[in-house]
Amino acid sequence: MTVSLCMIVKNEHDVLARCLESVKNAVDEIVIVDTGSDDDTREIASRYTDKVYSYPWHNDFASARNFAFSKGTGDYLMWLDADDVLPEGEAEKLSAFRQELETEQPDFVECPYETTDATGNPSTTFFRERLLRREANFQWVGRVHECIAPRGKRMQAPFRVRHLGSKKPRGARNLHIYEQWAAEEKLGPRDLFYYGRELYYNRLYTPAIAVLGEMLAGNGWYVNKIEACKILAYCHRERGEKELAVFALLRSFAYGKPRASVLCELGKHFTEEGQHALAAFWYERALECADHSSEGDFEEPSCRGIIPLIELTCCYYALGDKARAYEYHKRAEALDPSHPAVGYNRDFFKRIGLC
Repeated sequence: MTVSLCMIVKNEHDVLARCLESVKNAVDEIVIVDTGSDDDTREIASRYTDKVYSYPWHNDFASARNFAFSKGTGDYLMWLDADDVLPEGEAEKLSAFRQELETEQPDFVECPYETTDATGNPSTTFFRERLLRREANFQWVGRVHECIAPRGKRMQAPFRVRHLGSKKPRGARNLHIYEQWAAEEKLGPRDLFYYGRELYYNRLYTPAIAVLGEMLAGNGWYVNKIEACKILAYCHRERGEKELAVFALLRSFAYGKPRASVLCELGKHFTEEGQHALAAFWYERALECADHSSEGDFEEPSCRGIIPLIELTCCYYALGDKARAYEYHKRAEALDPSHPAVGYNRDFFKRIGLC
């Protein structure tokens, strides 16, 4: 089974070679579609492939991706963004997975997609479509935050893709696309979710609350509804509406099993209110949460581990239960001994004679 990597790029001087170096040995063909670079992006792409095309940009990511897919000739079409990489060892996993493609011949393949924190370490993981059978004629939809609706035989691949990001300024690009789009037609639930999130990112909390409220009133995907409740809570917090923020977090329980990130937000609220017993209750529930990343969640593993352990250390110390606080500290230390808060607590417990 052959694999064509099909990418859309614009002004990716800083990151394109990094991306292509990480994947070049695992694919048979590389297709690069440039949407208007004014740097040397095309020249960099030409070092890796002779299939470099131009496509006029008109505020529609799905249109550009569909054009890129139309140029791929492999049995399977794969996508990456220029600021993505296959981490060390993952290209080999992709190469090995091609035998499963030959045997199983799935239509739709997804794999873990990791975002990173400021230090470049993985912070959030969720599953995304990654390899599509060319003959199935999948089409990207959505002018921004584009996606492919799953259908046919599905598989989950063992290799990971990591989003490292870049220094390229994006400003309010996505928000402006959504504003234009919403002015032209009624947005569906998924697009309302991402529109509301862009409004939040741009600190437009009142319209974000309205858009997310509209999304939650519709028939959107339960995972997006859970995440929308969390973003809604952030908006209310920024407006000083603490009680409404709590209600938004609790509302997420109507759409699925509690998520650790939601429970940590509830713990944070009660910590700030000085209600440490209630905060401890929610943080302990976060430790008990399952991993929902395979469902498509924006999973934050730290919310099931190091964050509640550190916070429980503080909660139980504030409640006067030093022994229990130290117990949670030791669990945090075993999990991440180099974490700055763990180091601070280690020194603190030494000073008070508990170590």
